[in-house]
Amino acid sequence: MFTLIKKYLKSAALACAIMAPLMMSIEVFMDLQQPTLMSDIMDRGVALGDLNFILTTGVRMIIYALIGLIGGSGCCILSCYAAVKMGGELRVKLFAKIQSLSFTELDELKTASLITRMTNDVMQIQNMFMMLLRGMVRSPLLCIGGILMSFMLSPKLAMVICVVLPVLVVLTIIIITKTIPMFVQMQSQIDRVNTVMRENLLGVRVVKAFTMEDKQFNRFSNENEALAEVSIRAQSTTFLLMPIVTLLMNLSVVSILWFGGNMEISGILASGKIMAFINYMIQITNSLVMLVNLIMNLSRAQASANRISEVFSAQPSIIDPEKHQTVQGYDITFSHVSFRYSTGDYVLKDISITLKHGQRVGIIGPTGCGKSTLVSLIPRLYDVSEGSVSIGGVDVRNIAVAELRKNVGIVLQDSILFSGSVGDNLRYGDNEADDSTIHQAAAASEAEEFIARLPDNLGAYVEQRGKNFSGGQKQRLSITRTLLQKPEILILDDSTSAVDLATEAKLQASIRKTMARSTIILIAQRISTIMDCDVILVLDQAGRLSASGVHRELIQSSELYRSITVSQLGEEAAAIA
Repeated sequence: MFTLIKKYLKSAALACAIMAPLMMSIEVFMDLQQPTLMSDIMDRGVALGDLNFILTTGVRMIIYALIGLIGGSGCCILSCYAAVKMGGELRVKLFAKIQSLSFTELDELKTASLITRMTNDVMQIQNMFMMLLRGMVRSPLLCIGGILMSFMLSPKLAMVICVVLPVLVVLTIIIITKTIPMFVQMQSQIDRVNTVMRENLLGVRVVKAFTMEDKQFNRFSNENEALAEVSIRAQSTTFLLMPIVTLLMNLSVVSILWFGGNMEISGILASGKIMAFINYMIQITNSLVMLVNLIMNLSRAQASANRISEVFSAQPSIIDPEKHQTVQGYDITFSHVSFRYSTGDYVLKDISITLKHGQRVGIIGPTGCGKSTLVSLIPRLYDVSEGSVSIGGVDVRNIAVAELRKNVGIVLQDSILFSGSVGDNLRYGDNEADDSTIHQAAAASEAEEFIARLPDNLGAYVEQRGKNFSGGQKQRLSITRTLLQKPEILILDDSTSAVDLATEAKLQASIRKTMARSTIILIAQRISTIMDCDVILVLDQAGRLSASGVHRELIQSSELYRSITVSQLGEEAAAIA
């Protein structure tokens, strides 16, 4: 945790972090003077009837209290500024790190868990740092100062403290050792609660359509109860320190009164010093209670720091090569390509084929055969497990990632739009595109008609995930966004599934005209979408390339392709082909 704080504490925040403990030191020093001054009032002012001494010492106590107030307030302001700035910097760097990770690492870390780490875990560290700047200075100084002042008053009576403190330290270490794993488990359980909540919110239409509110409520309740149980175990264990500290300190006060009373009777110690000793004992007690709270929160913050460090330590599997190679052409070659995710069997097996630049390529096959995975290997959303994917004779792993993805435009199955305006979303494809260029791309993707009907045209507001647009509209906006990129290779991953057949036919004709010089790769479930492609790839259920060719050839040579055609278009269509 301290490594993260040190790394992301910058400039002005660092200065504030240095000044805050100094301001707190002033408050502690002033607080430590109060019991001694009170003792002087009792033993010298009240006992001797010296009113002038009482008033003078009282004024000093007020001045010391005001100076302590200034020091304490300054510490609060400075520590708050330093902690918030550090937390903001940490959050920004964590977001940047997450953005740099490839799909493989994101799949392993899980979305809900990353959200928790970006919010709850960072907040735990931020709050802990704020408490540290105040408590980790005040508590030790007040405790050590109280002990020293106690020894100055009466070394013999101060031995009571020397007996109590070691016992308290040992118990604290035992309890903290047991609670750290519990806090780790608690943060993991927060991940699971977030997962259920996120699924429920994103899938609320499905939940209501199937009247599954009760089932989702029970899922959430179960995870929430599990979180409550682990939280109770962790908090109960740490809270044991509080009554232990209180018990030990109360026993100490009783011991001081007992031994101090005997010393006063013997004339060894004045009553004012006994009162001052008790006040110092109370200060020591309060500092220890604060220290216990700090240690309790430190355990949880350390668990959060470990989770954040796990993200920072994750190394992206897809990185730029040390020496970039320049692409001379845009033929795509799959050479003995096999792929599997971090866990599980191979999704793709030994695929070898070359796609010429400018071809229209269709890919079809059963659900789950690896069609989307195959095209994801071209822009290096994932890297092959075996074999190689080349563009223009250059392995994609030897091409700069930014350059590669600039020339490979992909419209994914899930059409994601971001909150903002329609124009802002479309300019993801080309940040410099003017309205005229955007309208041309929208016309090519058959989106211009409904964009023109929007109240503010390109300035129309897009809700989170594009909830105020239909599935077909979101797909066409996604295609428009990619067309603005003007890629040499355009991949449409089942991106017209929500569009009616008539609109799809016009859309395909427009794209073919607009992207005439580009390679267009179409993944589709409908034969009608790809039957006029220059080459069609047929994948079987095992992830192998079952057949390739044009529609007419595949009807005769591929039983799998023929069965798909017959199931969709009927036996007559297969016979005509």
